[in-house]
Amino acid sequence: MELTEKAKEYHDRLFENDLAGLETRDPEFVTLFRNFALDEIVERTKLIDDRTRMIIILSTLIGSSSKEVFKLMASASLNMGLSAIEIKEISYQGAAYIGIGRAYPMIDSINEVLEEKGIKLPLEKTGTTTIDNRREKGTEKQVEIFGDSLKDAWKKSDINYFLASNCFGDYYTREGLSTRERELVTFFILLSQGGCDLQLSAHAKGNINVGNTKEYLKEATLSALPFIGYPRTLNALNAIENA
Repeated sequence: MELTEKAKEYHDRLFENDLAGLETRDPEFVTLFRNFALDEIVERTKLIDDRTRMIIILSTLIGSSSKEVFKLMASASLNMGLSAIEIKEISYQGAAYIGIGRAYPMIDSINEVLEEKGIKLPLEKTGTTTIDNRREKGTEKQVEIFGDSLKDAWKKSDINYFLASNCFGDYYTREGLSTRERELVTFFILLSQGGCDLQLSAHAKGNINVGNTKEYLKEATLSALPFIGYPRTLNALNAIENA
């Protein structure tokens, strides 16, 4: 099997140089994967622009703790229209959903990529809340996404309080990504780590509520297929269909 022209073209847009390693040791596999991920999948997901595709892929790799591929795709994302701040925001939000143990290597990988690109760190601040208003602003963001039923959810328990103040108040209110994009980030981090079926269903509904339609989410999930495999892709499609 030969590499298709479309796969080669997309690969050349992603990466400044050809990748060493698998190309020489596993050339047949590389051709199979690239034709699938960079030609067939791209052709079947016309609703997903290149920038959003990178958001989806990075979120998926964060959720599955795929550090090596994440670093490669973080670098490629800069070539496909994502800014350094946007890539950082994706990884920061991951801390709320996979914990610092798995998020830290991803953040560190991005730092390495940015420094290699000559981008000065730290980047400008993007937080918008204070220690005094984060819970209130987080609740506002929850209501925006999920509806009025969450207006007093923060009162139910300590976890619900921190879900409002930390997860939504500290992260969802930050600049750099829109609410629609943050819901995509959350959906694919949850999906790729597995074992979060209830939360995945809730965020399928949240995505729809903020404008990511079922059709759009299905194409977004198809975009993630090469990076998460078929079982979790089918789980996502089931959550979307039932949302």
